[in-house]
Amino acid sequence: MRVLVIQNIDGSGLGQLRGALDEAGATIDLRRPYRGDGLPKTIEDHDALIVLGGAQSAYADDEHPYLPHLVRFMRDYADSGRATLGICLGAQLLARAFDAQVLVNSAYEFGWQDVQLTPAGRDDPVLGALPTSFPIFQWHGDHYMLPRGGSRLAGNLVAHNQAYRVGSKAYGVQFHFEADRPHVEAWSKRFAEWIAEREPDWEKRHRIDASRFGPEADMAGMTLARAWVSVI
Repeated sequence: MRVLVIQNIDGSGLGQLRGALDEAGATIDLRRPYRGDGLPKTIEDHDALIVLGGAQSAYADDEHPYLPHLVRFMRDYADSGRATLGICLGAQLLARAFDAQVLVNSAYEFGWQDVQLTPAGRDDPVLGALPTSFPIFQWHGDHYMLPRGGSRLAGNLVAHNQAYRVGSKAYGVQFHFEADRPHVEAWSKRFAEWIAEREPDWEKRHRIDASRFGPEADMAGMTLARAWVSVI
């Protein structure tokens, strides 16, 4: 299988998704449009699409003029029935693609937080592989409304629509299930200045939370990664 991956900021990455894709023998085509990489001219060249997170707003078209094209591209993928996955910013862009409002600076979360499946999530072929409640890493300030006709699969008190599905194989996931403990460690070093300004106790709290929540979160993240890859 051939999987198109859209990266939106330096330092993001596939994390545990890379392991699940490698297990499945996938070929990965990584594009960085913020660096000038073009998007494919057709959706026919790939079997699945992953759009990763980023620091920019889903509406930041002036600063990132590739975003409207990416939004249309995601809609085409989803409408085609191909496996489509948006994580964090990717989930917000997928919501925008289906005319749902992205709520800027509405739902700040950072660190490992609990997420609960909805009844629809428990019955979902991908999210249903997870426990009903689980800790997972979060890093976002924006959120989104549920697209019309979408299925709400998971939520918590801060971000109501933590995961959703549009159609049969298009998933938006607000939380960073790809970010296992090594991934979070790398982010903590790479973005240390940003984190210190907003989470001044993170250096101390990181070790404690990683030990307390990391094993269960890593297991949930890998389970979700494998479950999504299985629908490609």
